[in-house]
Amino acid sequence: MTRRGEAGRRGKDVRSDCWIGVEIREAGGLEIALASKVAALYETSIRRQLAAGMAALGVAHAVVQIDDQGAVPLVIDARLEAAVRRAWPSCPAQLLPAARPAAAGSAAGARERLRRSRLYLPGNEPKFMLGAALHGADGLILDLEDSVAPAEKDAARVLVRNVLRVLDFRGAERMVRINQGERGLEDLDWIVPHGVECVLVPKVESPAQVLAVRDRIDAIRAAQRIVAPVWLMPIVESARGAWLAYEIAAAADTVVALAIGLEDYTADIGAERTLEGRESFWARAQVLNGARAAGVQPIDTVFSDIGDMEGLRKSVEEARSLGFVGKGCIHPRQIAVVHDAFAPPAEAVARAQKIVLAFEDAQARGLGAVALGSKMIDPPVVKRAQATVAAAVAAGKLAADWRRAADAAEVAGKKPEGKGS
Repeated sequence: MTRRGEAGRRGKDVRSDCWIGVEIREAGGLEIALASKVAALYETSIRRQLAAGMAALGVAHAVVQIDDQGAVPLVIDARLEAAVRRAWPSCPAQLLPAARPAAAGSAAGARERLRRSRLYLPGNEPKFMLGAALHGADGLILDLEDSVAPAEKDAARVLVRNVLRVLDFRGAERMVRINQGERGLEDLDWIVPHGVECVLVPKVESPAQVLAVRDRIDAIRAAQRIVAPVWLMPIVESARGAWLAYEIAAAADTVVALAIGLEDYTADIGAERTLEGRESFWARAQVLNGARAAGVQPIDTVFSDIGDMEGLRKSVEEARSLGFVGKGCIHPRQIAVVHDAFAPPAEAVARAQKIVLAFEDAQARGLGAVALGSKMIDPPVVKRAQATVAAAVAAGKLAADWRRAADAAEVAGKKPEGKGS
């Protein structure tokens, strides 16, 4: 009796990926039929990797075919494991590539970190994931949901797990968007032990959905003795979800942000999505205020026209003016625009510096009230000024040691200014 399975992609337009077919037999040992565009350099190492992988998966007798278009080892391992699992669904082993020292089980994401940009990456397309960290997004989302065809979700899980274990994210938050319902809970088994920092929960319509994900993560962390937290970002994408935005944002203490997805939301209410956004203003306001009331970050939707940079800038500036702190990106070219547009204007930074300095001076002198010139400064104004200065530093619009520059400016009789102001 033979069992067959295959995974991956092949064809002239494929790059950084491979197709692997596996035929498991009762006897006959292991045969490998290899075609690779890099065979002249790596045929021996690829054959060795395939043989070791089959042994690790507990398969001694099989024919393995590979059509390689420059796949790196983590991709070859993922495609091989997926093919074996499709041939042998009860396979008890995993083919785990060696993890980077700071990867599996040691996520170090901070609750209040910058989440201005999050770049969506299809979870079954290695060519988009392998160099994604070079684009400088605050977070990289390995997507298991909408960007993956239903028939490929099992293979995407294996690939995303390997990417989490091996790739250097260069400081970007290690995010995964899981599927809905039970499939999403099963996704967690594949990602939580391997260093995911933030899980995006799609199409959330009740606190119970958030709690189910939280509880499954907690169970996995306990079983695997994982100390690092795994944060949650629920995504509101329906009228019901928008109605319960606060309850969703406050459902668990591991929720760090609440996002809105307008493509599904506008479809749900039977409206066309427009650049003006009047049809979605109520829902965005619900998500914004629900997030703020729950003490988590409000995150705006993606801007779907990757060719309209001016439209993107206006959309981000509007989101910032409303109180959102981040936006989704569907193309790397959007990241720089998003970061720049979320940075506070130079005049706002200059005024915020003055307020922060006045507040710190009042504290140093033991004064209960803060004054700037002849005007008293209320605590909420101070808090907003501190946030503005922090945002300017994070965006590179203000030097981290700006207070030193302010002292020098005061000595010279000049007002402190931010970079670029």
